[in-house]
Amino acid sequence: MRKLYFGGPIRTMEDEGPGPDAVLTEGGRIAALLTGEAAREVTDAQPVDLAGRALLPGFIDAHSHFSGYAASLLQIDLDGCRSAEEVAARIAAWIGDNRPPAGQWLTAGGYDHNDLPGGRHITRWQLDEAAPEHPLLVKHKSGHLGVFNSRGLAALGIDDQSPCPPGGVMGRRSDGRLDGYMEEAALLAQLPRIPGPAPEAYMAAVDKAQDRYFSYGITSAQEGAVQGNLPALYQQLVENRRLRLSVTGYADPGSMAALRQALPQCVGGFSGNFRIGGYKIFLDGSPQGRTAWMRQPYLGGGGTYTGYGMMTEDAVFDAVARACREGVQILAHCNGDMACEQFLRAVERARKAGLDPEAVRPVMVHAQLLGADQMARVRDLGVVPSFFVAHVWHWGDVHMANFGKTRAENISPAGLAQAMGIPYTFHQDAPVIQPDMMETVWCAVNRRTRSGRVLGPSQAVGTYDALRAVTIRAAYQYFDEKERGSIAPGKAADLVVLDRDPLTAPAGQLRDIRVCRTIKDGQTVFQAE
Repeated sequence: MRKLYFGGPIRTMEDEGPGPDAVLTEGGRIAALLTGEAAREVTDAQPVDLAGRALLPGFIDAHSHFSGYAASLLQIDLDGCRSAEEVAARIAAWIGDNRPPAGQWLTAGGYDHNDLPGGRHITRWQLDEAAPEHPLLVKHKSGHLGVFNSRGLAALGIDDQSPCPPGGVMGRRSDGRLDGYMEEAALLAQLPRIPGPAPEAYMAAVDKAQDRYFSYGITSAQEGAVQGNLPALYQQLVENRRLRLSVTGYADPGSMAALRQALPQCVGGFSGNFRIGGYKIFLDGSPQGRTAWMRQPYLGGGGTYTGYGMMTEDAVFDAVARACREGVQILAHCNGDMACEQFLRAVERARKAGLDPEAVRPVMVHAQLLGADQMARVRDLGVVPSFFVAHVWHWGDVHMANFGKTRAENISPAGLAQAMGIPYTFHQDAPVIQPDMMETVWCAVNRRTRSGRVLGPSQAVGTYDALRAVTIRAAYQYFDEKERGSIAPGKAADLVVLDRDPLTAPAGQLRDIRVCRTIKDGQTVFQAE
């Protein structure tokens, strides 16, 4: 069906000037941009009056964990808890309301030790009081840390004598007893061993997760780390045509063969709204969890602690070289500037080995503390930094405490990237935070922390450039700039209707802008009540 959108500002993201008077779509594509009399002469299309609202290209999620977001909808929600007692009370209340059978694994998520008194993590014994009959994992908001209760440790066969895997930490009291806390490799080793939800419950959560992404105006999303049972999950989603959202998946090097075997039709392009994009590697942890790998020490902790890396130099190079040889993309999780340095060295080494890393557009995911002295190499190597810029609001004050004024003010250095012509993008790393694009745009433009501080005003960007980071530049990151990311003839009719024009709204009100409608391939997939 042909549809004609008119009656409000149309922001194509092709340029900052006034847009057309109308957009004509047909067969899931943008057929034409029309002005003046040409727009009024269209009589064979369903009219869609914007009534003063703004039409933009659909938002593109540059990095998240879609399956993890779906799973988070089934977890006990601890977001906003301000004490260990509140954490325990929410868990106990959930158990009382839902009455899971004794012995069933439970997972809670969204707690942040930075919000608890003294910045201290909860312990297994506090969780034992809340869930005495169930194995329990409480996942940190960053996704890099977690705490098990005693039944959870026992179910995994872990006791006070168990060794810690390399590249991780298992918390212990002064008497040597495990307190249930694990970070990085220690936690990641246990996650595949925890039983997941029932298949029917998880599929319902997938449907709900897609509705949530659509409600934020997102039409294309990412599965940021395919591993474990995810190849089988996506095989089921594709074969049952369960995906309405376009999802691009990136596998860790050890899981790629299984993913390609499960979904050969998704190699090189979309099938069933899923495609295999390339590889994903993790080089460090999270700055708010003090596991990001830094060139200079964190404040506190004796003045020598710099976090730590997750891979050897050769392993990072091997992954980059493998992606280059196969002609697929590689994404590297790099929060600290030392992790960023390790990735840049690997890309440089690949170039010296006669490979062409620029051709695969390597992505530096998060790039929170990417140094100003590293930016020229990012540009010259064709690396795309995808900034988790909403950290400014959610953890900016924590970063001030961890890194001091100078380093904290330059987290997510989008302003410098903009000045240097580097094609950066923005993301939310859902389920770490909600995939709220307009909050992210607000963060990028205003750079305000929860305490009200403006953190690094020189790294702020204008509204237009912030919007491009979640539309046309995000499409570029995916090699999709000819298919989506702007409103232009021939591109997919992936669109979002906002309740007002963000380019004329006051900067401080950007996160108050609401999504009224989301259109995917010409069809409305979300409409606000």
